[in-house]
Amino acid sequence: MTGPIKHIGWIIALLFGMLAPAWADFEKGASAYERGDYETALHKFQRLAGKGDRKAQYKLGEMYLKGQGVQKDFREAAKWFQQAAGQGYAPAQSNLGVMYEKGNGAPQDDKEAAKWFRQAAEQGYAPAQGNLGVMYKQGLGIPTDPIQAYMWFDLAAKQGDRKALINRSRVADQMTAAQIVEAQRLAREWKPSQPGK
Repeated sequence: MTGPIKHIGWIIALLFGMLAPAWADFEKGASAYERGDYETALHKFQRLAGKGDRKAQYKLGEMYLKGQGVQKDFREAAKWFQQAAGQGYAPAQSNLGVMYEKGNGAPQDDKEAAKWFRQAAEQGYAPAQGNLGVMYKQGLGIPTDPIQAYMWFDLAAKQGDRKALINRSRVADQMTAAQIVEAQRLAREWKPSQPGK
């Protein structure tokens, strides 16, 4: 091989060589976490999170949120969720939204909660879609909008979210037939945004 093709091959090999150890470390940490070996998981996730690995940052946030292998600390959980959320990681964005909504580890701020739910919901993350539906239904941080509430509940329900299915039915009870048709049209036409890399 010569020219650009040779260089592409080297670049791919270099990237794989750099990413493979991090992926293997994350898998070891995730496996330890699932076994309840939080000490090993914490060690692996801390190392990777310090290097900017968004999944490891998210898992650290979960560990601090639940007090697994560490003292429960909502502020520390919010810090790690914030870092992963800033990199476009939908589960972290959704959890950060919950923290703002409840005022755990972050100031209670419905507008900020809705912002983070929206970012995760637009990527197709069902828990955030359901939460964003609640925000629209109740007018928390955003204007009350039953059409938007129904649409987000519908999208989450289609992914198996049973709570969203119930909420969709409840909001439909307060809507006109025309509003329901419009919400269903919006849900059909909705496309997820490109998730953060």
